[in-house]
Formats: sequence, structure tokens, C-alpha cells
Amino acid sequence: MISKQKQRIGMVGLGRMGANMARRLQRGGVQVVVYNRHTETSTELAKETGVLAADSLNALVKALPTPRALWLMLPAGDATESHLNELLPMLSPGDILINGANAFYEDSIAQAKRAEAVQVHYMDAGVSGGVWGLQEGYALMVGGDAAAVAQAKPFLEILAPGADKGWLHCGPVGSGHFVKMVHNGIEYGMMQALAEGFAILQGKTEFALDLAKVAEMWRYGSVVRSWLLDLTADTLKKDQVLADIAPVVADSGEGLWTAQAALALKIPAPVITLALQMRWASQGRDDYAAKLLAMMRNEFGGHAVQKEI
Repeated sequence: MISKQKQRIGMVGLGRMGANMARRLQRGGVQVVVYNRHTETSTELAKETGVLAADSLNALVKALPTPRALWLMLPAGDATESHLNELLPMLSPGDILINGANAFYEDSIAQAKRAEAVQVHYMDAGVSGGVWGLQEGYALMVGGDAAAVAQAKPFLEILAPGADKGWLHCGPVGSGHFVKMVHNGIEYGMMQALAEGFAILQGKTEFALDLAKVAEMWRYGSVVRSWLLDLTADTLKKDQVLADIAPVVADSGEGLWTAQAALALKIPAPVITLALQMRWASQGRDDYAAKLLAMMRNEFGGHAVQKEI
């Protein structure tokens, strides 16, 4: 395990999550060395927080004491693979590589085999907390062998809401990203249910319901109270009409992976699957089907068809 005198970690990828995780680690007493493809991002963060900015992956690796610890916060797919290709030849046996970004768990298992071939420990860490993680801490779902987790424990304890809460060694490599995948699938379903419920309340216009007050009341004592409800209440306090918000909801990929896993396991997951499909519908992916449905009604019943303006 890395001694307290030498606690230092490399953070690769400074998007919203990566940058805030670097901030939290630095505040927690760890010296963070950061690298980002756009080096001005690293430089600005160094000026703000005292992290050390590396202008290349090689410089980052050289700035870390052995056994090194590197945390990747990169988009799944090509970005992560290209950085792994570059990093693995630079690392030494006993170093630890943690993939903390959203990733498909089977990809993590394959990446771990590549790392283990050069005696580098690999961990997959599902991270939840969003923009609130800097202040509140991050929920961490970790996969890897016990030795790797022990090596990373000082960093996990700082990033989590507490040293003894909000993080879990889920099991072997792949389990962390698998648990995070299902977590996000559940999140899709919870968000969809809240959104539909408030849409129904808003549609009952004769009651003139104050949705902000309803949401605020539900936060206390109700069985649907949750952090998502807290965020919904905050949103509705600011704006109940949402006239300036486009009805388009992106999907990160985790919901799709969860639905695919459910199908492969033959486990019914209709709520998660339908919530994912509703996000696709919001992105215009059901437009052709809706148009065809309108034409079917016109053909069999003579129902009017609305034209695009």
C-alpha cells in the first residue's frame, strides 16, 4: 500500500467528473498529478487547486512514485483503449490502473487481462454523484482483486461520502462496472416515473396544483422521497412551466447495457427497458412510427392527419 508520505495519484481525463474528483482528492491531502488531452485544462486546474499538471502521459507516469496509481476518467471505447495502449508499456509491475468512467463491464474484463499480462493491477470503478460529488462525495462501486483494492483504499476513502460508507468492493474485475450499469438502469426508471407523475399532476389544470409545493411536501415522510425528488423539487421551485427546455433526453449507454443484460439473463426488466425507449422517443427516434400510425388511422377511419407547419 502507498504510504501516507507518498500518497500521489494520476488523474487522466478532466471532464466534469474527472476534474471534480481531482479537486476532492487534492483537498483530502493527496497530491494529484493530472493529464488532459487539452493541456490548458490541466494548467487551469493546477492554478486553481495545486494539482500538478503533466503535459504528456509519459510526464504523468514519471511524476508518480512506485507503486503508481492512475485513475482514468475517459469516454468508453476508443478514447479509453488508445490511452491504455499508450500507458501500459510505461507502467511497472505492481502499479494500479483504475478505470472510473462509464464503461461496459465486459470491456473492463478484457482490459484487465491486458494489464495483468504486464503485472499491472486493474480495477473497474463505477462512479455516481455527478456534479454534487465534489461536495457530497461519490458512490463508488469497485471491482478488482483484494490487493488492488487495498492499494487504492486511501483514495477511495477520500472520494467516497465517508471512509466507511458510500463505497464497496463488489467483487472481481467487471463487477464494479456491472453494478454501476444496473444502478443507472434503475435511475432511468425512477426518473421516468417521477417525470410521468408530475406530467399527470400538471395536466389536471382545473386543480391549479402548485407542483413545487407538492414536490416539497413529498420530500418528507413520503415513500417516494429520494435525492431525485429533491432535485425535482429544486427544479420546480425555479420554473414549473419549463417553456425554454427542449423535450429531448440523452442516454449515456448504461440503460441500453442494462436492458441487454436483462435479456441475456432472461430476467424481465420492463420498467428499465421502457424508460430507455422513452429517452429514444424524446430524441425523435419514433417520429417515423408516429407518422405511420397517423396514416393508419386515416386509412381505416378517415381520421384527420396533422401536417407539419
